[in-house]
Amino acid sequence: MTGTSLHFENLTLGYQGHPAVHHIHGEVARGALTAIVGANGSGKSTLMKGIASILKPIEGRCRVSCNRLAYLPQQSELDRSFPARVIDLVSMGFWQRRGLLGRITAQDRAELAAALKAVGLTGFEKRPLDSLSGGQMQRTLFARTMLQDADLILLDEPFNAVDSRTVRDLIDLIKRWSVEGRTVLCVLHDLDLVREHFPQAFLLARSLVAAGPTAQVLTAKNLALARDFQESWDEQAGLCVANPAVASADNVRVGLHV
Repeated sequence: MTGTSLHFENLTLGYQGHPAVHHIHGEVARGALTAIVGANGSGKSTLMKGIASILKPIEGRCRVSCNRLAYLPQQSELDRSFPARVIDLVSMGFWQRRGLLGRITAQDRAELAAALKAVGLTGFEKRPLDSLSGGQMQRTLFARTMLQDADLILLDEPFNAVDSRTVRDLIDLIKRWSVEGRTVLCVLHDLDLVREHFPQAFLLARSLVAAGPTAQVLTAKNLALARDFQESWDEQAGLCVANPAVASADNVRVGLHV
């Protein structure tokens, strides 16, 4: 698989002028399977929102080279009290192709049934969202993502509050996406899971600590640097205050090409 799916040029993102992740340079190759890791507050979710154009850059830019992008946010950002069924949420995956008022075709219904089967939710079509367990909800969100048929897939903490069987099933689905040539970025906390299943990693600590093959990124030295990051939200900080430990490290790779 050749070509670049993402290109970062001095990308700085944050909230109300306060940088949460800053001065990111580099590329992500098309078809890469990449984990984004770092401590809480290190800018992982912020970076995903920047890639998805939910956040506008404070400085620099992120160039996305794909036809369709799918973004699966953390479950905590979803309103599960909304009176909707599994089929309603999953059908939203057709939005980019059909529009808000577009008719669902027979082929669409077949794809929807196949997506529910793929995530183990056949028969759940009419179940209310507020009746689902955490794992069932995550499977529902993955089914919606499947229907988006995206070239670039962003997953923010997709395994939170789910059982080990669901994790295994969803990992298998993610790997199938990668084999199909889709670019997948996944925010994760479980470093053992990253080492086992994700060939590439992106270690953040407000700025980029290291990026590339997972074994080269998740070293003891790099992880120690990441633990020493400054808090993302600092009322006394200027626009962009770099972490001195990270900024001066001679092994920080800013030319990401995974």
